Amino acid sequence: MRTLDDLGDIDGKRVFVRVDFNVPIRDGEITDDTRIRAALPTLEELRAKGARLLLAAHLGRPKDREPEFSLAPVAARLGELLGVEVKLGEDAEGDVVMLENVRYEPGETKNDPELARRWASLADAYVDDAFGAAHRAHASTVGVAELMERRAAGRLLQREVETLEGILADPARPLVAVVGGAKVTDKIGVLEAFLERADAILVGGAMCFPFFAAQGHSVGSSLCEEEGIAPAKRILAEAGDKLVLPRDLAIGDRFADDAQRDDIPGIDVPDGWMGLDIGPRTAQDYEDRIAQAGTVFWNGPMGAFELQGFVRGTRTVAEAVAQASGTTVVGGGDSAAALAQFGLADDVTHLSTGGGAALELLEGKPLPGVEALR
Repeated sequence: MRTLDDLGDIDGKRVFVRVDFNVPIRDGEITDDTRIRAALPTLEELRAKGARLLLAAHLGRPKDREPEFSLAPVAARLGELLGVEVKLGEDAEGDVVMLENVRYEPGETKNDPELARRWASLADAYVDDAFGAAHRAHASTVGVAELMERRAAGRLLQREVETLEGILADPARPLVAVVGGAKVTDKIGVLEAFLERADAILVGGAMCFPFFAAQGHSVGSSLCEEEGIAPAKRILAEAGDKLVLPRDLAIGDRFADDAQRDDIPGIDVPDGWMGLDIGPRTAQDYEDRIAQAGTVFWNGPMGAFELQGFVRGTRTVAEAVAQASGTTVVGGGDSAAALAQFGLADDVTHLSTGGGAALELLEGKPLPGVEALR
């Protein structure tokens, strides 16, 4: 994969930079600028080398050109962080210009050749620093790149790929994968990849219930993905003792902050109740395994951490990952949100900015945006 070191002399050149500025905005205000800050090292390095920047990013999933999906607030915030004016619009002039939301263009998600040619004509070189969009074969992530002789990965994308590929190629042992979330079907590829490479896979969140159902346990009213039971049964047959499931649970009578709550010593959920977190014994077990790991990869919460009564399992895992002495890599929006909620985002080795892209890379799938930079 080509990097910024391979671009050559870019003094005075216009560089098309695909960035991931898909940030949360409420009432016109950015509520979390983490993704904007993550791109600053690449943008500042390019500017230090004399490049003029043409930035491209998407925001949300607009159907037309709805004003609430405009990148105007993003351009303003980036300007504050860089200390320069960031102008918005394809026809704008300046050292730092940002295209309006690329998904306003119908051809973006179709990787339309004409749109790619139009954008490529505006620049002398191409840099992709949007790891969160690298698994999409879109005009701004693949089409433009393939038209530019001078193309490279930005520092963020480079670090993401090197870190995640390193987990697969040569991790410090033991390698412990902590996988949570709602659906087994969303994580089958990752589970299978780690079955081959990890020393232990710790499962939490609602995705544990298809495994329990496959084993014949009662799941009560828990969120249990019916389509996940068959693959869960297959994974159980392959995994042996490498797959570690919860052995106790925190349950609630409904999904609510004021739900009646109980800790049960086993995993059979009574009728009318739902499992909403791993139990205290499981949390302690997971904490101990993480502490002894040489490498930890964590994706997905251990329960409904957004509910105050069911935050304990996810908090325990987050704190264990933050305190671990080994290499710690966290991927996925919910895991990142949990770290931020507990004030631990700066205490891990690497916090991935791309949930879906990170999972696909770990599954061994080629990422179109990365392959275009080979």
